[in-house]
Amino acid sequence: MEQKNPLQEVAGRKNFGGSHPVITPLPALMIATYDEHGHPDVMMAAWGGQCDYNQIQFELSAHKTTDNLRLKRAFTVSFAGKDNVAESDYLGMVSGHKVPDKVARVGFTWSPSPNVDAPIIDQYPLTLECRVVLLENNEDGGARVVGEVVNMSAAESILNNEGKIDLGKLQPIIYDSSLHVYRVVGESVGKAWGSGKAFKE
Repeated sequence: MEQKNPLQEVAGRKNFGGSHPVITPLPALMIATYDEHGHPDVMMAAWGGQCDYNQIQFELSAHKTTDNLRLKRAFTVSFAGKDNVAESDYLGMVSGHKVPDKVARVGFTWSPSPNVDAPIIDQYPLTLECRVVLLENNEDGGARVVGEVVNMSAAESILNNEGKIDLGKLQPIIYDSSLHVYRVVGESVGKAWGSGKAFKE
């Protein structure tokens, strides 16, 4: 079928079309849930982020995690880091339907969240405990999920001298959808609500 409005070339650039846009940064969100037997499952998702002051949103296709979210209406979100790239990638590659003990296979341990019906993965130093406030089913069996952050907890190892979370210490990774690699977040290059003041003079 012929496209009604064919793409025009952008001068001085290479066109890629709109079928697979590179959006950056894409987080490496580690979503942890319990199944009907109370077994933990973890998957990596990249299509997500903060959508309100205390809410997080992500889009999933059909997964064991999607089934668990419908059942438990709760989850935790942690952030894959430089030190656990291989384990986190494996958890994103393998289905919990086919490998129900995949969390234990990578040597990870978990503790029950005291605030929601979901596991906290001990090896991830920053975790958001969330309850589902919106779950919209997709035609393919997946869902768009919005969760309210009930609590955020962090290990002492990623806090600075003022007790704040330091992403330089956490060294979270992002997914590069162009080259299909993970990259580390870390270096500070400017001050928010500060670096741009030079243009206000």
